[in-house]
Amino acid sequence: MLIHKKIKLFFIEHWIKVTIITVVVLLIGLAAWGLSLLESFYRLQLLATMPLQILLVAVNAMIFVYMYMTVFRGGFSKMDKNIVQKEKVQVRFSDVIGIDEAKQEAWEVVELIRDRRRLQQIGGKVIRGILMMGPPGCGKTYLAKAIATESGIPFISMSASEFTEIFVGVGAARVRKLFKNASRLAEANGGCIIFIDELDAIGRTRSFSYLGGGMETNTTQNQLLVQMDGLKEKGENVILIGATNAAEDILDPALLRPGRFDRKVFIDMPNVEGREKIFEYYLSKVKYDKASIDIPRLARKTVHRSPADIMNIIKESALIATRNKKDQIGMKEISEAIERIDLGIKHDKKLTPREKEMTAFHESGHLVALYLIHPTDDVFKASIVSRGATLGVVHHQPREELFTHSKERLIADIEVALSGYMAEKIRFGTTSSGVASDFQAAMNLAHLMVWKLGMGISGLVGDYTKIPWHELSEDIKRKLNDESQQILQNCCKKAEDLLREEWKIVERFAKELVDRKELEYDEIETIFLEYGKKHIKDEI
Repeated sequence: MLIHKKIKLFFIEHWIKVTIITVVVLLIGLAAWGLSLLESFYRLQLLATMPLQILLVAVNAMIFVYMYMTVFRGGFSKMDKNIVQKEKVQVRFSDVIGIDEAKQEAWEVVELIRDRRRLQQIGGKVIRGILMMGPPGCGKTYLAKAIATESGIPFISMSASEFTEIFVGVGAARVRKLFKNASRLAEANGGCIIFIDELDAIGRTRSFSYLGGGMETNTTQNQLLVQMDGLKEKGENVILIGATNAAEDILDPALLRPGRFDRKVFIDMPNVEGREKIFEYYLSKVKYDKASIDIPRLARKTVHRSPADIMNIIKESALIATRNKKDQIGMKEISEAIERIDLGIKHDKKLTPREKEMTAFHESGHLVALYLIHPTDDVFKASIVSRGATLGVVHHQPREELFTHSKERLIADIEVALSGYMAEKIRFGTTSSGVASDFQAAMNLAHLMVWKLGMGISGLVGDYTKIPWHELSEDIKRKLNDESQQILQNCCKKAEDLLREEWKIVERFAKELVDRKELEYDEIETIFLEYGKKHIKDEI
């Protein structure tokens, strides 16, 4: 029965080609039979003119093919649909790693698809739409393919931008053709999945204007809504999976109501255990030094990184190892890959001895403050090698996933940002333009604390950024700005007191950076232990 449906589907989709081939074969046979009946003179005359006739036929055929592809196949509404048969997807749930909670939700969807007949017997309805939300690179497309593979049905992959055109009505026509093709595949295979990436391109809240603005997007979305409703009236098991990086409130409410996108799956960044599994997975595909690579440390070093980010880190480290003529990847190559991705490629800038020393003291100030007073972050590397627009950097990351910022953490961020400035001032009695980005970060945080988060010292509470500037009194503006400046002054004083107290350590790190240019975490921790200092996390 299934083979009969597939043969029927083949003739429905390719009847024009089959008809053309049949007619051509028939005409060639008739021509050969007629040619054999002619006298030799007429036969030779016909054979002599045949090359020119073949050329004319070829030109006519090209014109016909052009007209066929542009008109008979839908004109402007034609689209390149990426139909992947179930045998060719081959992405199992075991291949999806680092997003266990999303996998569990998706697996429930697979079970519902597999048990759709039993579900229908008790009067239930098959899921019609699944909305996958989350940051880019977290595996939304990969998870959709896994659902198709485990469900054993074909998979049509599209991007929402492929529906949008300057001509009104083209997007709606493409939506109709997409669902028509999916219905045919579902009839032949028992089901079909449509995956539309970047759904927000056609799914944003509709705007209604008498001037016609947004009309094409509106008509495309309206057609999508109609098709999703139309699925309920048919027996085909067509399931629509949409993926978006945008917030849920960006999408039109009509898309999110029950009966359309029945299930929402949020795919977040992997946690530390998930990142360990992802590193193990991608490292298993390359040659690496198991003795030097500490996977748990890498997982802690890459907080808030997506699976795509981790894959890119391993690829970049393999390129670095190849350029360095090494046979395998080591911790050094991975660390350099992270820096190259975050900060850019190294530049061999010829600094004067004073510039080099000033940069070393600047970064040492950041390093000492970060290690000794920051409650949440670890310092992983310090460098005075130029990258991008920076002359040096202290690379640090949170030790664990934190989704809110406490007042203590924000104050520590400001103190660390200003420590480079204070280190320059203590050592040289002056400062450089290298403090510009630090000042920008510190002032932004102080402004955020006072104006938006109610963390000032005067008792003013509320988000004053929501009030139009002209409606705020001059007294309130002055008071809020004075509080921001007071936070900066207090943090400067604390940073200065800390650095003066630990100045021997600052000088030691400055000397090490001048001599060696870069210091890794183990080297940094060893120096602190020499002076009897422990990370603040060990004292809490």
